[in-house]
Amino acid sequence: MVSQTVKVVNKEGFHMRPANYFIKEMSAFQSTVTFGFNGKDVNGKSIMNIMAACIKFGAELEIKCEGPDEEAALAKAVELVESGLGDAE
Repeated sequence: MVSQTVKVVNKEGFHMRPANYFIKEMSAFQSTVTFGFNGKDVNGKSIMNIMAACIKFGAELEIKCEGPDEEAALAKAVELVESGLGDAE
């Protein structure tokens, strides 16, 4: 398992559009993707879990990836969150 802590820079947080974009990009990887957020693990490939977590702007997430392509999955997940999750700033 590999992990990295990142800060959500999208001004609207993980609302529906960026969450959907994140899941679409992560579905290309075999590894599991979870967020450590508010003391809980959130399935990073589940729209319902991400929306229920209410992840807002400025939140710190520990992204954790585990599986055969975990390094690549983590790198992509970090890139997505740090670049604003597909929403233009």
